[in-house]
Amino acid sequence: MRIRPAIIGASRTNFRQGVNQMRRKFDLRWLSPVLLAALSTACTAPVGGAAVEADSARDLAVVAPESVGVSSARLERLEEGMQAFVDDRRLSAVHTVMARHGKIVHSSLAGVRDIESGELLTEDSIYRIYSMTKPITGVAMMMLYEEGKWRLNDPVTKFVPKFEGLQVYAGDDANGDPILEPAKRSMTMQELMSHSSGLAYGLGAGNAVDQMYRERRVLDFSQPLQAMIDNLAEIPLLYQPGDRYFYSIAVDVQGYIVEKLSGQSFDEFLQERIFDPLGMIDTAFYVPESKIDRLALIHGEDEEGALTLPPMGAMPTTPPAGSSGGGGLYSTMADYVRFVQMVLNEGELDGVRFLAPRSIEQMRTNHLSDQALSTMSPGNGFGLDFGVVMDPAAAGEPYSKGAFRWGGAAGTWFWIDPVEDFVFVGMIQHRGRAVRDVQGQSRNLAYQAILD
Repeated sequence: MRIRPAIIGASRTNFRQGVNQMRRKFDLRWLSPVLLAALSTACTAPVGGAAVEADSARDLAVVAPESVGVSSARLERLEEGMQAFVDDRRLSAVHTVMARHGKIVHSSLAGVRDIESGELLTEDSIYRIYSMTKPITGVAMMMLYEEGKWRLNDPVTKFVPKFEGLQVYAGDDANGDPILEPAKRSMTMQELMSHSSGLAYGLGAGNAVDQMYRERRVLDFSQPLQAMIDNLAEIPLLYQPGDRYFYSIAVDVQGYIVEKLSGQSFDEFLQERIFDPLGMIDTAFYVPESKIDRLALIHGEDEEGALTLPPMGAMPTTPPAGSSGGGGLYSTMADYVRFVQMVLNEGELDGVRFLAPRSIEQMRTNHLSDQALSTMSPGNGFGLDFGVVMDPAAAGEPYSKGAFRWGGAAGTWFWIDPVEDFVFVGMIQHRGRAVRDVQGQSRNLAYQAILD
């Protein structure tokens, strides 16, 4: 999707003003006059209010918003709201796309991929999507489900025998040592895919199990996935299977199961069965040297909220030994929009069928027991690798009932609304307070633009 650095509903004059704002906010004086001039004239004539250019058959069509029941004038509020986060230096950059009835009605791109170099974000910038990898892993799992390779009530031990005999953490004794008890039963595949299996993540600081994950480097994907399984087999579960919802390493275990059931490496399976046929040409577990200059860097903020650029470490230019199904992918806006549109289309895009409609319905249906559901935030449930909205009023959000969604650790986010037949994807690379604010603002401003 070749989306020029322009604004839905924006004139060329407004876009030049946007470039000038970026120059003021980010002090882009080091950019060459030629580049700035090119950026200032980058808009083509608006197509349905959008300066967007499609260049291949894989692109979603761009239409006048009113043709699909969306207000151009109200979409300007969405663009201005997103731009404000860049103008106010709360985010280094933000890229958002909204599509309704399979047609793009909004694409807004603002900011820089790196505040130190001042290089502008582009429509083909590559993002670390972290946990937005999880729904893709879920689709891979459901492909194998449709082939009869597993069932929801299967014990996970059927596919991961090393999980036999796992114990459960039951608190600490007077000396601070963990108390362990036997698991009442094996976790099921349904529980594995709804974060109610008993597994932890190693990210929290409040319990001994997370500490064991860190000590054993369970999340170290410089090792093959088998090393992760071997380590997990030596660590107790955090709670009895099915008792509660707890965000976990379960989707990485699913990646391992995909390997065992398919006979392929996890990355090969995704490439062959999802990325290639779906046209996700820039999605992978690493960024090749030839594309590394497109990688948007992850920014943060100091105590006063000012933007910072923490050290990144080594660039991810080689494939990891272990492909993390829970958070390892890099992707682009164009690629991920195609993925969520396929899901909204009940498993099909451009005549290619990936899953049956019933499988997508399974994924977007709550699978938590009443007991586990009581540990979720109000109005929310969890399907098969997607969060689901069960009661928008209780959740305090404008979603339709049945919308499903997720996000990533660097601030990327999306939701899919079958009732309104639209998808929304937001791409940022940021850790800090601005993440929650920009995501919440996008929801309010996207829904207020839908008029039918």
